[in-house]
Order: sequence, then structure tokens, then C-alpha cells
Amino acid sequence: MIRQDLSERAAGLRAGRVPFVHARVVLSERPTSAKPGDEAIVLGDGSMEGFVGGECADETVRRESVDALSRGETVLLRITPLPEPDQPGKHVVHNPCVSGGTLEIFLEPVLPPPLVYVVGPSPTARALLALGEPLGYSMAPWTGEVETDTAAVVVASHGHEEAEPLVTALEAGVPYVGLMASRRRGASVVSTLPVAPEMQARVHTPAGLDIGATTAEEVALSILAEIVAGQPRRPGAGYPAQSSVRTAVDPVCGMTVTVREDTPHQGDVYFCGPACMAAYQRS
Repeated sequence: MIRQDLSERAAGLRAGRVPFVHARVVLSERPTSAKPGDEAIVLGDGSMEGFVGGECADETVRRESVDALSRGETVLLRITPLPEPDQPGKHVVHNPCVSGGTLEIFLEPVLPPPLVYVVGPSPTARALLALGEPLGYSMAPWTGEVETDTAAVVVASHGHEEAEPLVTALEAGVPYVGLMASRRRGASVVSTLPVAPEMQARVHTPAGLDIGATTAEEVALSILAEIVAGQPRRPGAGYPAQSSVRTAVDPVCGMTVTVREDTPHQGDVYFCGPACMAAYQRS
């Protein structure tokens, strides 16, 4: 079987800041349809592209991938036809549908880097855009809107159009909102923002930790240090499963399956594959 090249698809998802799990088969014991090197991409709704095994193995990979994505943790998944205890470094799942073989699949969540918007053309703003990338942040000039996973908005425009981005960031619940200004001017700007006092209090001004910074690069470093100190590397431990993801228990084999449009079902009863559905219908 010719393996599907998923590199372009993965690159497109990264560019679009879409979280996904890269699943790759690292071990297969006969009889299995998947071979080492087979791979798939699993999205947050449980949809899968690629191949890492038959229908039953797919269902286990979908479910475990959604869970790994929500925790932001890599998993070495071992799928076995007979019950086994968890092994060091491996999460073992008993899959009664596997046709006598065993699979080990490495699940790697790929999460977009924390997004930081920078407002203004100042030297400090330029330094922020340059220094943030090596630290693992996705740095972007202010566009007037904030993505739902924005980690920080830093206003470094030296008095130009400061209120609008500050209010937008605060109302959107951005974890870090910073204003580069003197303590006196910053307090004056924040006090005039048309938001509640508790929201005004969330603005970091002067933005940045007090490290004795003097140059634009040092000020940018102090602001990034404050962002790092005040929140996790990503907004949240992982990527929460989409609210539309539902699961059901196959009454034939007992497997938990993700409920999608193409999941085999009879009424409100869902199955891991056509074989279990046919067995249910015969019973």
C-alpha cells in the first residue's frame, strides 16, 4: 500500500493555527493491517486523515488522540487484543476488535505557539517581534482583532491609538495585556479606558519586569519575561476537546467510540465498525 503524504496537510494546519495530533505506527505484530511508519492526522473533533490501522484501531486512536490533545501531552499508545497492564512509558488499551495483532502508535499533539500581538512601530515593538519568535511565541503586528487563543497584547505605540487595542484585548479576556508607558502616564491612560475598574486593573503598566532595562531590546526582554512569568507556555494545559465531540459504547465489543456523521449506528446505538453493527442486528 502506498502511504499517504501528510506533510503538506500538516503544514497547512500549522499555518492556520489548527491543533492536531500526529499519529505514527512504531510497532505492529501480526496480524495487523498497519505497518511501522503508517501515519495519520487527528483533529480536535476526532476526524482522521491517513491510516494507522483498521476500523477498530482507528476508533481507539481517535479517542486517545482527542484526549492527548486536551492534555497537550505525547502518548505512546499500545493497542492489544488481550488485556495488559499499563507499561512504563506506554498507555495500554485492550481492543477486542483487533484481529489478533498488537499495535504501538506514537501520538504527538501539535499545538499552535502562543500568539502575541504587538501594537505600534516603535523600536521596542520591533524588538518584541524579533525576540519573541526564538522563545516559542507566534509574534504578530496588531490587526485590530484578537484570535481566541491570543496569549498577550502589548501596546508599544508611545501614545498613539492606545485605548482601542487595550479595550479590545481586555474585553476578549486576553491573559496578558501590557502598556509600555511611564508609571504616571500609564495610570492616566488606563483610568480613562471605558471598561470596569476590575478590567482596568488587569493592564500591566509599565509593561515588563523591573530589570533595569534601558535599550529597546532590554525593554522587550523584560516584557517577554513578564509574559512568561505570568502564564503557562500555552494558554491552558492543552487544547480542549470540541464541545461537539460525543462518545458512545459499542454494545457488542464494549469499545468507546467517537460519534461522528460516518460512525456506524442503528438509531441511537453506535458501533466501532460494520462488523459489530451486523452482529448486533443478528442478535
